[in-house]
Amino acid sequence: MFRLHGRPLRHLFSLRSASFRRLFTPSDSQPPDPNDKLEEESLPEYLQDRFYPVKIGETFQTRYQVIGKLGFGVCSTVWLCKDLTQHKYATLKVFGRDLLEGKRRLELYDRINAANTSHAGAMLVRTALDNFQIANAKGRYQVIVHQPLGIRLYDLRHRFVDKILPEGAVKMTLIHLLLALDYLHTEAGIIHTDIQEKNVMLGIEDELILAEFEEGEKSNPSLQKVVGNRVIYASRKLNRTNDYGRPVLCDFGQARFGSARYDGDIQPYRYRAPEILLRTTWDEKVDIWNLAIITWDIFQQDQLFYAKDSNNKDSSAHHIAEIIAILGPPPREMLQNNDYATQFFDLEGNWKGAAPIPSTTLEQKEGILQGKPQQLFLVFMRKMLQWRPAERSSARELLADEWLCSP
Repeated sequence: MFRLHGRPLRHLFSLRSASFRRLFTPSDSQPPDPNDKLEEESLPEYLQDRFYPVKIGETFQTRYQVIGKLGFGVCSTVWLCKDLTQHKYATLKVFGRDLLEGKRRLELYDRINAANTSHAGAMLVRTALDNFQIANAKGRYQVIVHQPLGIRLYDLRHRFVDKILPEGAVKMTLIHLLLALDYLHTEAGIIHTDIQEKNVMLGIEDELILAEFEEGEKSNPSLQKVVGNRVIYASRKLNRTNDYGRPVLCDFGQARFGSARYDGDIQPYRYRAPEILLRTTWDEKVDIWNLAIITWDIFQQDQLFYAKDSNNKDSSAHHIAEIIAILGPPPREMLQNNDYATQFFDLEGNWKGAAPIPSTTLEQKEGILQGKPQQLFLVFMRKMLQWRPAERSSARELLADEWLCSP
């Protein structure tokens, strides 16, 4: 059970009835300078007409009334709303105009929703509650409806003084993520490919924070900028709480169907598995490598891999060198008939020295545990940190690990 400041972070869900339709008034705060970029305007490839001009107070499908803006991304904006039919809160993700990403994401959620929902991991993966399209003179915009979620795992970790989770919270988080991965890999046939702290969100146990969000938007409207006939809103954060629900795996923007082997770049740079770095084919075991990195992130003071050169630029050579320090040289078969690998290894599989190999070990890098708990934890890590994808344990196998199951 999570505990923060001495209080438990329980793993239950509850619903609070939504109120009647509200009237929202524009912000009377000083509007931003027209030349200052706000929210999605700051995106490098921002095009005004790509984003649907959602307005706070607007109702879609005669059902979903927009309460406030939760955030934005490269291809969508995210809004908290009231489901006036079901009398509860929901989240609307509004994709950009005519973007294939919206259609692709919907196909993934359809596959997730069609999988075996009796599996214990089904409730630990974000699902689509509903979907519809908005049309205007510019085009069509896909909307996906989700259950609201709270803060990211990344934000929770940074609420602790040392910016790491206690061992018990780490184990509980991993058990939930492994159940979610087992569900995706064995039931839905999906490879996530982007497992990181920012893509794990905590459930909302007490919907009071959603009611507070609504009242905050009513009494103190968000900063907004009028550009022509559209309004761009600043996002509003949910209030803090000491009670959180279960970790939920989210963001399937880079996911793949898992029945075949793939090639090509995936994963954030320092999360990349060896098969991605060496440009060989890959399968669902890339998610297991990602899980190892996220485990280290939430439990250790220093990153496991930095993947940066002396100029702080992303570097595959430095990343591979760091992996060699931890795991030793890669198996010869990963280098054979691999033209790209010849940049780093000679024909005998020896490291050419494109970057210095750090003089450290996994045991030396681990700085939290001692004695048998440390030994068991390192065994757990090495079940995931393997050059050969086939030698990495599956999510289901990891759920039976001795360290993970120990009190």
